[in-house]
Amino acid sequence: MATVTETLTVDGVRCERCVGRLAAALRGHDGLEAANANLVGDVTLTWDDERTSRGDLVAALSRAGFRERAAGE
Repeated sequence: MATVTETLTVDGVRCERCVGRLAAALRGHDGLEAANANLVGDVTLTWDDERTSRGDLVAALSRAGFRERAAGE
């Protein structure tokens, strides 16, 4: 098992309710071990890369209305 931790910056996080919506989008995602978000849009994810991928997690966030911000945006 290879555990990966990465912090992403996403658009769409403006309030505590948004953080809750983000948590709901990731809840139960197979392989996700931890997720923490703040009101600035920083989301720290820890996952088992044998069970899920960064792309799958970003897609789950996107489906919930959160877009990953590219570096320098």
